[in-house]
Amino acid sequence: PFARFRAKLVAAMLGLALVPAVLVLIVGSELIRNSASRWFAPPIDDVLSAAREIASDYYQDTQVQTGRQAVRLARVLATAGIERGDVATIRARVSPEVASGRSTLIEIYRIVPGSDPLEVQPLFDVAWPSVPRDVTRASADRLAARVAAGSADTRAIEPLGSGGELVRSASLVRLPDGTAPVGVVIVSEYLSGSLAQHSRRIVEAYEGYQQLRVLRRPIEGVYLSFFLMVTLFILVSATWLGLYTAKRITRPIGLLAAGAREIGAGHFDYRIEPETADEFGQLVEAFNTMAGELEQSRGEVQRKSREVEGRGRYIETILKRIATGVLSLDARGRINTMNSAAARLLGLDASAVGQSFDDIFSRPDLRPLLSIPQAAARSRGGTAGHEIALVRDGRELHLAVAATPLRDQANSEGTVLVFDDVTPLIRAQRVSAWRDVARRLAHEIKNPLTPIQLSAERLRRHFLAAPAGTRALVDECSTNIIGAVESLKGLVDEFSQFARMPAPHAVPSDVHALLDDALALYAGLPRLTVAREYDPAMPSVRVDPEQFKRVVINLVDNAVEALASQRDGTPASASGTISVQTSWDDAHRLARLVVADDGPGLGDADRSKLFLPYYSTKGRDSGLGLAIVRRIVVEHGGSIEATDCRPHGAAFVMELPA
Repeated sequence: PFARFRAKLVAAMLGLALVPAVLVLIVGSELIRNSASRWFAPPIDDVLSAAREIASDYYQDTQVQTGRQAVRLARVLATAGIERGDVATIRARVSPEVASGRSTLIEIYRIVPGSDPLEVQPLFDVAWPSVPRDVTRASADRLAARVAAGSADTRAIEPLGSGGELVRSASLVRLPDGTAPVGVVIVSEYLSGSLAQHSRRIVEAYEGYQQLRVLRRPIEGVYLSFFLMVTLFILVSATWLGLYTAKRITRPIGLLAAGAREIGAGHFDYRIEPETADEFGQLVEAFNTMAGELEQSRGEVQRKSREVEGRGRYIETILKRIATGVLSLDARGRINTMNSAAARLLGLDASAVGQSFDDIFSRPDLRPLLSIPQAAARSRGGTAGHEIALVRDGRELHLAVAATPLRDQANSEGTVLVFDDVTPLIRAQRVSAWRDVARRLAHEIKNPLTPIQLSAERLRRHFLAAPAGTRALVDECSTNIIGAVESLKGLVDEFSQFARMPAPHAVPSDVHALLDDALALYAGLPRLTVAREYDPAMPSVRVDPEQFKRVVINLVDNAVEALASQRDGTPASASGTISVQTSWDDAHRLARLVVADDGPGLGDADRSKLFLPYYSTKGRDSGLGLAIVRRIVVEHGGSIEATDCRPHGAAFVMELPA
């Protein structure tokens, strides 16, 4: 933000600083060029070159002179017996050279005969008195050895500690016949300290001047770089000053712009710290006041929104948890919401939401519900109630349906359907009615049974003395009468037991032990296999032991009769497998018992009526066995259902709380 303003201000600052900076660069560069031209003027170059040539020529003349002296002395010493080491003769010939001043120092070396490589041996030296005492022989020894070895470098300059120099030249001494060398003569010229020093200073001055001459361009470049850096520093300083000034001007405005963006992004707690007390500071204070008011308003809106969301979640939680099914339709007849209870009762899944009510409920088992929304829409009153019986998977399901139209003034916004499963209520009403019938039947039938039985027995005793034919007839008739009376008594006892079943006395019990006691009654059936599959994790369960065993016996009896129905119908003819399984559901704290057989199975029509009193598929008993089983299970707080096994057979699944 504000990039254009900053760019303009920086450009203005650069424009103001550019002219003096360029002038500094131009003047400085010209000054450096003129100074360099004066430093390296031709007269100075000529003087230094001439002085160097003088010093060089002096050194060369001295080396040539000493070289000539060395060659001349080598010819003189060729006949002086140097090969024999005749020092006296050699000294007599050499000393006049030094005494006359033609040479400052003469050193004689003898080549050791037969040495290979050639070795030199110093014989003596003759020196002018002015030669310093710090002259060492090492330099002369190296030069003599080098010349004896055949090197062409016969000259050397040796600096002395006193400041002077020795200019040395060496020459081989050969025999007069010019054969093998026999010695080396070294002639040295001493240059005093002041002369050598002046010569060295001349050479050093010339070499330094030549180095500076070579570095002229780099030196000029260094100074020009310095002035260029000064120019750049001025320009950078101008740029920084422009940026700083722009920042001081645009920062408050930038903070306000950033604050506006933060407020726009929903950060109402954003505040700006005022940096000045001028008009910009007052503007920042006004912005902070506005942000505070917005934050307060937003908090109020959020609080109300949370309240609405909380109520919505509360209602949604209630709809999820309640056992009553709730289904809502919009104005177009599409399913808008459906809780889990409605989906369970109607056999639907979540994909039904958003689809047409008529399409979903055109399914055969849901078709009785199709007309309810239309009836609710036509009614001018409030909620319309209906009781609908549905058949799903062979089971009869009774639903109490309440339909409430949603209206906004004269416009319809949809319908709310509420479903209650009243099947247990209907079943309880039926059981209660049958219990009342059972009490009446037991009372009405039981009273005449005893006189009938006593009369039949009295007739049998009265005709004991009658003729054989009459006595046989009376015995047969009385036996039939007494047997029928006993059957009726058994039926009356079942009625009475169903009508007056005692409340269960639940105690913690070992379910597996109770099962083993009940299943021991069927150990004598030769063709029947009872398979036990017990869950070792099964804990103790609170049940009435006698009633629990009665439930198991009734279920196993039904399984035995189902297996025997495939043969002659007697229990001894039952052939097949009865499976008794237990499992423990730790998450729900439920003990599950499954009694299954591989018989013919259950029919779809039978399954919804199996647990009703006086309903029997065998046609020869009271039909109270499974009704009593359900009543015992329900009074224990559990549930029982009948299902089919695959590929054939039936299974009864019982669940009891621990």
